[in-house]
Amino acid sequence: MDQPSTTSLERTLTTLGHNEPDRVPLFLFLTMHGAKELGMSLAEYFSRPENVVEGQMRLRARYGHDCVYPLFYAAAEVEAWGGEVLFFDDGPPNAGEPIIRKRSDITSLEPPRVSESPVLQKSLRAIELLKSEVGDEAPVIAAAISPFSLPVMQMGFDSYLDLIYEDRELFWRLMEVNQEFHVEWVNAQLDAGATAIGYFDPVSSGTIIPRELYLETGYEIASRVTERANGPLAIHLASGRCLPIIDDIIASGAAVVGVSALEDIRLLKAACSGRITILGNLNGIEMRRWTHEEAESAVKEAIAGAGQGGGFILADNHGEIPFQVPDEVLFAVSEAARKWGSYPLDWVDEYGV
Repeated sequence: MDQPSTTSLERTLTTLGHNEPDRVPLFLFLTMHGAKELGMSLAEYFSRPENVVEGQMRLRARYGHDCVYPLFYAAAEVEAWGGEVLFFDDGPPNAGEPIIRKRSDITSLEPPRVSESPVLQKSLRAIELLKSEVGDEAPVIAAAISPFSLPVMQMGFDSYLDLIYEDRELFWRLMEVNQEFHVEWVNAQLDAGATAIGYFDPVSSGTIIPRELYLETGYEIASRVTERANGPLAIHLASGRCLPIIDDIIASGAAVVGVSALEDIRLLKAACSGRITILGNLNGIEMRRWTHEEAESAVKEAIAGAGQGGGFILADNHGEIPFQVPDEVLFAVSEAARKWGSYPLDWVDEYGV
């Protein structure tokens, strides 16, 4: 029988080994709620790494989840390329005008240096400080946008899809530049103390492109990045469907896959069991209006569907819990994870899902 885990990191490593720890790990990917904790606007909160560190530590103390998550905001990567970022009062900062305004801009595009980007340096400092705070007690989960999905913010969705289909030469030129930046950024975060990197790649999902195109593009890029990363990657399709390409995701070398609430978690577990750890799949959008009972039911169903035998981390399905999700729901999720996630899951066989 597996020995009970005593820390969040041990609990996570045990489940990554497809064994059962003391309970199902719970990752609450809270990027913005720390601003509420500190009584700050989101712009002020993300202005200093110390704010993010304090927010993450307070949130973990409040909800008792199993990771810290020093992601500032996805658009920070576009900011590093010289793009603008638009801040809002009640949601994540977004990229402004595209930095690639016409295809010919790609020919002269050069990757930014991580060491010369103020916003990325703030992120690295937050990782260093959080690692100092949690040590080996909890995983520090960092994040990076995949080279294949970053162009949605660099040039706009429609223009990027047109590029993929109409000009593969320029497409691969953009991928080469993005890969150089991405690998440097991933390894800088790992060097700063990140335990693993969430490789966010929604464009690769079956929700957006067919598998045949994915194999020619996103799969090839993910495989190249995995080979050059100095630590484990968790491929996250940010709510997109993964089941049609799950064998390919596993073959790319990822250790974890973030799964969608749009797919049957029991089917996902059957496809992934013993091969790759599942991360998910609570519906973050619906979470905004869950009652206590609905939160408990969603947690119970996810654990029943994927928890047995380890290889499962309970989390939201997008990789970022919306700013509008109230404290009461987060408490309910945390309580239900402890109530229903303790191993052995003897109750599952009697539970109808």
